[in-house]
Amino acid sequence: MSDISVDQRRAPLGAGTIIADSFAILMSKFPAVVIMAFVPAVIGLIISGLLTGWNVVIGTAAPDFGSTGSAVASILSFLVDMVVYGVTAGLLAQLAYDAKLGRPLRFNHYIARALSAAIPIAILGIVATLLTALASVALIIPGLWVMAVFSVMAPAVVIEGIGFGGLGRSASLTKGYRWPIIGTLIVFLILLMVIGIAGGVVAAFVADIGVLVSMVILAIVTAVAGGLFGIAVALVYARLREIKEGVSVDQIASVFD
Repeated sequence: MSDISVDQRRAPLGAGTIIADSFAILMSKFPAVVIMAFVPAVIGLIISGLLTGWNVVIGTAAPDFGSTGSAVASILSFLVDMVVYGVTAGLLAQLAYDAKLGRPLRFNHYIARALSAAIPIAILGIVATLLTALASVALIIPGLWVMAVFSVMAPAVVIEGIGFGGLGRSASLTKGYRWPIIGTLIVFLILLMVIGIAGGVVAAFVADIGVLVSMVILAIVTAVAGGLFGIAVALVYARLREIKEGVSVDQIASVFD
């Protein structure tokens, strides 16, 4: 599965820089990141709660797959999650580049472009998730490999406006850099797991106070975790464009002007 050429070895991905920059952007633009990821997360959690039950959403009850109706509700909830991911990914990709360039944040630009890219990202995200799950059935490494192949699909759709060509574009951009991408993703996946577990424990602990409190906590945790991951993926995409096509971050961000 090694596909790194001699020329590409001279231009490393720079995983350490991407990780450091992701945290720097998150901390410097923390309120904006949380708000932009929080609103889609809240909407998604409310819809999922109506579909599958509030206790399932906050983690105090297991999903019920015993009936056709419950199974359909769970599938619809998953689809809602993917649409939320599409909107959030679109918003954060744009924010990441403006933040990296030290430019003012332009929320009106972000919203219009993110909404236009949400459905393609959601549908392609479902395909990528299923392929990753199938690859993971055998071993974890093939699953991570497939995840790396399609890792920059979302920013590619948002920035380049290529719609359903996002998976192919991601596969092309990541070729030759999938091992360092896997290493980068593992760092963030571990962080997201820790954040998710901690948030889930707190949400379940305060469930007695009220479902609303638990939902708010889950939404905040989801926003922080999703914000960090979305920024990281956007920076990976930008770095790949820089290495392979000589496109700078300011050229990428110019599509919002």
